[in-house]
Amino acid sequence: MTVDISELTGDYVLDPAHTRIGFVARHAMVTKVRGAFHQFEGTAHLDGATPANSTGQVVIKTQSIDTGVEQRDQHLRTNDFLDAPTFPDITFRSTRVEQKSDTEYLVTGDLTIKDTTKPVTIGFEYTGNTIDPYGNLRVGLEGSVTISRKEFGITWNAALEGGGVLVGDKIVLELDISAIKQG
Repeated sequence: MTVDISELTGDYVLDPAHTRIGFVARHAMVTKVRGAFHQFEGTAHLDGATPANSTGQVVIKTQSIDTGVEQRDQHLRTNDFLDAPTFPDITFRSTRVEQKSDTEYLVTGDLTIKDTTKPVTIGFEYTGNTIDPYGNLRVGLEGSVTISRKEFGITWNAALEGGGVLVGDKIVLELDISAIKQG
């Protein structure tokens, strides 16, 4: 069962069991490394009639980074990259929502990584809604944005013998969201 988007107004929480917050980084100039954060929480207020009145925020635990290679994950948690002991959270707080079409939205907000906050705009696609087997109204959104890790003070790298660097500057953040309406 789906509901018209104008009827979705309300407060939502991210369902961590059905939401993925991931990333893609270029490695050694030739391939991509994919990973995800497994601990996070987020809330949103959706205004179906006036999407510009919608808001959202997410807090991601940096310690939960996972690329499938423990040695790499440990390195990513150090000061060379995320410095998880000093900066345990990555945060995003929306400042503006713009509806581009029936299913496309631009969500602008402040992304904080380590001690640096920068505005980013994430393109989202509304993928639908349904009533789950437990009677909860769920909405789905998929989005991504490319950021420069250097702009957030993450500058560690190693030169490659044939030219180039080990880790690319551009990081694609990927968000596959399942959110449950509260109340």
